[in-house]
Amino acid sequence: MRAWVGTRKGTFVIEKVGGAWRPRLAGHAGMGVNYVAPDPGTGTLWAALGHGHWGAKLSRSDDGGASWRDASQIKYPQDARHLVPPPPSEDPEAASGPVVIQPATLLKLWVLAFGPGRIYVGTIPGGLFTSDDDGGHFALNRPLWSHESRGGDLFEGEGSGTTHWFGTPAAADTGEFAPGIHSIAVDPKDPQRVLVAISTAGVLETTDGGASWRSRNRGMLNDYLPDPAAEWGHDPHFVTLSANHPEHVWQQNHSGVFYSDDGAASWRKVSDPDRGVHFGFPIAADADDGRTAWVVPGKSDAARMTIDGALFVARTSDGGQSWEPLREGLPQANAYDVVYRHALDHQRGCLAFGSTTGNLYVSEDRGDRWACAATNLPPIYSVRWG
Repeated sequence: MRAWVGTRKGTFVIEKVGGAWRPRLAGHAGMGVNYVAPDPGTGTLWAALGHGHWGAKLSRSDDGGASWRDASQIKYPQDARHLVPPPPSEDPEAASGPVVIQPATLLKLWVLAFGPGRIYVGTIPGGLFTSDDDGGHFALNRPLWSHESRGGDLFEGEGSGTTHWFGTPAAADTGEFAPGIHSIAVDPKDPQRVLVAISTAGVLETTDGGASWRSRNRGMLNDYLPDPAAEWGHDPHFVTLSANHPEHVWQQNHSGVFYSDDGAASWRKVSDPDRGVHFGFPIAADADDGRTAWVVPGKSDAARMTIDGALFVARTSDGGQSWEPLREGLPQANAYDVVYRHALDHQRGCLAFGSTTGNLYVSEDRGDRWACAATNLPPIYSVRWG
């Protein structure tokens, strides 16, 4: 097995060599790699780059990472516009400023996903792009872009003037406070069904391949909203589903861990703050047991670090009714790692996660024991088996 690792300064791969996991640089030296993963249908490797000078670009490798080339690039249509509310502010006057219409410009390529014959890319400012010709060209999904929750169709007019899609701090380094699509979960049993999650708006679902979208936020709670159970304005950090039991959907949210066993039609909060399971960014689901999932907890949004300086992974096997902290092999003192939303993955009993301090850990027994596969890597943005 191997895992692909996107970092602030390049693409790395970890493989087992002589009985030990070893990292090596596999491309994009010195470039920011927000996400890297293989297309399981074609074997092509795709990387979402964030270059400080050249901006957001897609890169692909057709030879297992031995060489890389620029892919067809993603661009918003010239007439794509979106409603932009004022950014958060402690100044009441600034926070209640006007909503403006702004031309769409690609700020960040944030996540990739794959269905049979289709590639998905989620961006900041909240665009979902698809390609049905192996990346020959990408098109903006207009039904989602023009969804009523976002103010309606601004291609043809001025829309409703109201948007429930707000910004994400992950856009801060782009110079704007814009929403972003960070989660794309394709149902392997029905590829016409896709879930996307937006920071900050919530979860939406299509069951017709993207022709229409509906809210999937019932049961979610947002602690900092005036109405925590409002339909929109939720802050999912990552959403994933169980590949072989896709009615089981898991979510690490700003306001806790949420679980659905009815295909995201409804959610219930399954945090366990007494065991430290509440705030965090990533979550991984077991492909064969939809009630099993793993999280890497953090302390809070205000204190983005481990709890009491100890790094651990938490696992549930009963749909979040109980959580077990898994610590063997992980540092339990003076560890202040932060694990981002795409930096934890599970495949066939093997787990891997990486942190902003450049540490990479692997477990081959479902998280019971961990081994450090790398230290001193650049800050890690994504980890994906393949």
